[in-house]
Amino acid sequence: MNGAHALLHSLVASGVDVCFANPGTSEMHFVAALDGVPEMRAVLTLFEGVATGAADGYGRMADRPAATLLHLGPGLGNGLANLHNARRAGTPLVNVVGDHATFHARYDAPLQSDIAAVAGSVSGWLRHTGSAAEVGADAAAAVAAARAGTIATLVLPADASWSDGGSPSRPHPVPARAAAEPEAIKAAADVLTSGDPCVLLIGGDATRADGLAAANRIAAATGARLLAETFPTRLERGAGVAPVNRLGYAAEQAVHQLRGAAHIVLVGARSPVTFFAYPGKRGDLVPDGCAVHEVVVREGLATDALVDLADLVAPGTSATPAAAARPDLPTGELTVASAAAVVGALLPEGAIVVDEAITSGLGLPGATAGAPRHDWLTLTGGAIGYGLPAATGAAVACPDRPVWCLQADGSAMYTISALWTHAREGLDVTTVVYNNAAYAILRGELLAVGASAPAGAGSRSRSLLDIGGPRLDFVALATGMGVPAERVATAEALAAALTRAGREPGPHLIEAMVPPLVG
Repeated sequence: MNGAHALLHSLVASGVDVCFANPGTSEMHFVAALDGVPEMRAVLTLFEGVATGAADGYGRMADRPAATLLHLGPGLGNGLANLHNARRAGTPLVNVVGDHATFHARYDAPLQSDIAAVAGSVSGWLRHTGSAAEVGADAAAAVAAARAGTIATLVLPADASWSDGGSPSRPHPVPARAAAEPEAIKAAADVLTSGDPCVLLIGGDATRADGLAAANRIAAATGARLLAETFPTRLERGAGVAPVNRLGYAAEQAVHQLRGAAHIVLVGARSPVTFFAYPGKRGDLVPDGCAVHEVVVREGLATDALVDLADLVAPGTSATPAAAARPDLPTGELTVASAAAVVGALLPEGAIVVDEAITSGLGLPGATAGAPRHDWLTLTGGAIGYGLPAATGAAVACPDRPVWCLQADGSAMYTISALWTHAREGLDVTTVVYNNAAYAILRGELLAVGASAPAGAGSRSRSLLDIGGPRLDFVALATGMGVPAERVATAEALAAALTRAGREPGPHLIEAMVPPLVG
């Protein structure tokens, strides 16, 4: 058995049976070996950033890793932005990165690069396989590391792939995730019941239903303000699930939410900071004189910690779930608010929402809070171009659930080729592209950093934040890749398009023409 067959058999034996791929010459023996391992589903993407983002979306919904297949260092580099998002999310993910044959490396061929340096910036586990005999065990070790909530990168030289001597490996033990120490739980309980104003900030796996219920009980019993991290990995929400507000992205909003707190208790969340530095403003959002208490790290067993904490401070208390409620269907020209109301009115039960709507999505949390139960995936690392690929992976992971990708226009263009994979795989993804012809978020940041142009000037600077000349035609882009698409400009038309998409199998795209929230 050659190394490529050993690799595939070992991945499948360890529970990795999906691979999002953009291969090249060094990976051809892996590709050929797929015919002998039918249990592995290979999904072709046209850009590595789609492959890595899809693996992120898959891992968030499947709670187990998918693999990527990437071509040498440049291919890995092309996928780095969405690997950054996956790292910040704690997504289980296995990268298989092809490399030159070991004997070819000395020639410094055109695609030769320092793969380890590139991979090291996003990988919690990294190994360069030495021979076909090592491939199986290395693959099993990679999966075990990934299952603990990290990115594992296995670099596979071409000769290790094509040479004989490989053998499959059984699954390796998965490293235990960090659990909260009893002393940390007791200390948090003491703080929360002290009578001082407290904020309970949760993240990681605590934003699933069980963690939210425990956090809701704690807040009800102690009076603590309950918040989730700004961009959760996977937030379960909707009617029947205990609700939670998210810490604001804008520094002013976050400061308001945290103001007056004497203690911030972190359960699976990082201490709050601004996303960027701003002249004359603090980057640390912790109020002066406020103490921070970490119960368990973000990658740890946050839900378990919250359940234990709730049993201490809120015995006999029940969580209060969100009530079923939907906005009325609006009418008239589309705005950010009316588009959100349409989504809230029509979001189907069991939906997976992949949110990269950015400024056009500011009304979505409120409009969907009482919608039927659903999952919400967010841009954990801030590297845009995540939405369309993550929707790809979520749909592969959960083929029985509708996926709604709510996507800003500028960031859509980073990974627009994901639509081709939606069509090729027949994925049940309905994409709403909010076309406001602007990088509206950057218009806001231009003001926030105090870099706005003086009166009477600024046309050159503003042009760098304007994507309306020429205005992008997402209907043409989608139909050119095999995805049925239509353009809407009114709330009634958006509602009709979403209803039609829900009745028809396969992918759809709706181009929603909205004004920019930041002018």
